[in-house]
Amino acid sequence: MTAARRTYDTDTDAGSGTGIDAALSLPAGFRRRAAGTAASAARPGAGPAVATSGARPVAKPGAGAAVASTASAPLRGAPGTLYVRFRGDGDAPLGEETYAQLIELLEQFTPVVEALPPDAALADTRGAQRYFGRDAAGIAELVRLRALAWHGVRCTIGIAANPSLARMAAQAAPPGEVRAVPAEPEAVAAFLARKPAAALHGVGPATARTLCSYGLDSVGRIAAAPPATLQRILGAKTGRTVYERARGVDPTPVTPNASARSMGAEHRFPYDELDEERRRRALLTLADDLGSRMRGEGQVARALTLTVRYADRSTTTRTRRLTEPTAHGPALTEAAYALHAALGLQRARVRAVGLRAEGLCRAELATHQLMFDPADDKARRIEAAVDRARARFGEAAVRPAAKLG
Repeated sequence: MTAARRTYDTDTDAGSGTGIDAALSLPAGFRRRAAGTAASAARPGAGPAVATSGARPVAKPGAGAAVASTASAPLRGAPGTLYVRFRGDGDAPLGEETYAQLIELLEQFTPVVEALPPDAALADTRGAQRYFGRDAAGIAELVRLRALAWHGVRCTIGIAANPSLARMAAQAAPPGEVRAVPAEPEAVAAFLARKPAAALHGVGPATARTLCSYGLDSVGRIAAAPPATLQRILGAKTGRTVYERARGVDPTPVTPNASARSMGAEHRFPYDELDEERRRRALLTLADDLGSRMRGEGQVARALTLTVRYADRSTTTRTRRLTEPTAHGPALTEAAYALHAALGLQRARVRAVGLRAEGLCRAELATHQLMFDPADDKARRIEAAVDRARARFGEAAVRPAAKLG
């Protein structure tokens, strides 16, 4: 069973300022066309109004059925967590400036926004629902419309009672649409029951294979398993977390944060890549480019994030804290390889890989552990010479032999 689809009533009083015009602050020409459309829908014989979600028509369930109105007061216990995935034109990666503007757009509705670079965010709208007089679905629709009208960015939004369910709802939604999971336990169980184990947030390919080897290949079966069994299979902490996630429980709060200064790069393969060696070469290329850019700007990174995009448009993101702030190419490459190996990808069809250097700070403010290792000292001196050669003759003057391009 899929998540319940939310519908919206966009017929509001023109003087109330809560309609589509007020939401988007559209020009007068757009407002006139919208008013003409509403007037034609209200003419006798025009037929019943059709509520839409994500610009797709949704038929009313019955003649007497009421459409959920975004102007209604929020229900007690209703879902309030939004997971928003931003998608550029043609799934192109978002620029840092555009991403920052989209985070500011979310902050217009609620201060409880957790940035998840490079293209996602969590938002807790429980406090904003009463202020705006809309439920979470209504706020999500406004976010979707404003992001598309102001920035040309589509939003896929999942709505649920906690971050884990909201992420899964967004994964189940078609691009550019809103999908909600009702808060009732029966609805949550039905939404999760038939999903594969790997669909749970935090369950990577290696953990999913371990669960499947014990016959726990669906979320419903994981939820039905005794907690002690999962703890014996996965370990005490991981087993308890997986058991709770399989039952729709996620106590993790949405933590407000500013989007940390970061620097990223992405490599798109010309076709779905199955070869692990070519993926490693792409990671080497990205790590070398990131290190060169950071050293050129006098920056070092405290953490490195790997994002893998698959052929089915799903993504996996992993972050590793570096042992010390660095812009050293070999250190970044080693961390990228470790993140990639930890995913345990076998025959995965990979569309693109991306690296993002997180927590940037000035190089002169970072500490570096002195090492009496001639090899490390030689590698850093060679790297400095390479930077000088690139500054004089261009980026292609000197590069690793395995680098793509």
